[in-house]
Amino acid sequence: MAQESDLDGTIRLRIRSLRKARGWSLDNLAERAFLSPSTLSRIETGHRRISLDQLTSLARALGTSLDQLVESVDDDVAIRPHRDEQRGMTTWLLSRESGPSGITVAKMRITDEALGGGDDQLGVHPGKDWFTVLSGTVTLLLGERTNHVETGQAAQFSTMIPHAIKAHGGPAELLCILDRDGQFTRLRPPV
Repeated sequence: MAQESDLDGTIRLRIRSLRKARGWSLDNLAERAFLSPSTLSRIETGHRRISLDQLTSLARALGTSLDQLVESVDDDVAIRPHRDEQRGMTTWLLSRESGPSGITVAKMRITDEALGGGDDQLGVHPGKDWFTVLSGTVTLLLGERTNHVETGQAAQFSTMIPHAIKAHGGPAELLCILDRDGQFTRLRPPV
């Protein structure tokens, strides 16, 4: 019961905060959501229960989804690393769920060992990978080419080209954006 009440209060706070962030008065939002200003005021202050049709109308008026408006508060906000000693990498998944089109964002720390195979073990999978180097230098092997990507630089490539990524001259940290196929090959330990 307390959890339901907490979520209810969170939803009310989200509605009020989104309204104020847009610089809208109660009247402005009420008009956009097809509600009376007094009904909206009672919703925001907790003096009226929120119906599903009102939530849907408010989400649409505020330019958000119903899911985002009513999503529960996750108590565990810490992002814990996943260490894969065999592949010489540590990964922090920065997106808890896949984003649009199955996109995943991750921070990775790799050592001198190759990520995804050594020079003789270039891998392929459907999709595209994008990364920027936060620290260190990485060697990106793409087919017959060897590319050095340094701190502050980025790379994007089709993952259908045989490839491997490894640290060059010491550990390196990357911020990666991976599609669904890249997520499964990069972030999951080999089976």
